[in-house]
Amino acid sequence: MTTTERVGELRLRPPRNPVDPRAVGWWRTTLALLFGAPVVVLVVLGFLIPPARFWLLLPAVIIVIAGLPLTVALPRWWYRLHRWEVTDAAVYTRSGYFWQEWRVAPMSRIQTVDTQRGPLEQRFGLATVTVTTASAKGALKIEGLDHEVAADLAERLTASTQATAGDAT
Repeated sequence: MTTTERVGELRLRPPRNPVDPRAVGWWRTTLALLFGAPVVVLVVLGFLIPPARFWLLLPAVIIVIAGLPLTVALPRWWYRLHRWEVTDAAVYTRSGYFWQEWRVAPMSRIQTVDTQRGPLEQRFGLATVTVTTASAKGALKIEGLDHEVAADLAERLTASTQATAGDAT
């Protein structure tokens, strides 16, 4: 079977691989920082400006009440949803939170493969692989991978795309 025939048979299907379990901690930390930063600012201002204390501490309490359950629950849910897989013919991803997105990128359409490790990802030993294609939809991102798995994946995708016929346009 030729590569063109395999690509012609691609179907949108659930990818098999979950992200690294450490992604849950990474997502929780990210959300804690997202919700925690405004709370800290509001609390500090509330104690520095006594006449406005109530009006500054009230939104801080509301943010904590809303943010705490989200910080605890959402990362577990995301872990169950996010999946990825690479075959000889394509890269499959499923991501999203409330609006889920399933994507397939045939090897012949891949233009670049990049890895990224932000400070929090480094702390958790994780990385993100970005697969840029000739699609108007944009790049596929596989977040929350072990940094060694991400490096191996980038190397494998680079080798596969170079061996695949086509010009990635």
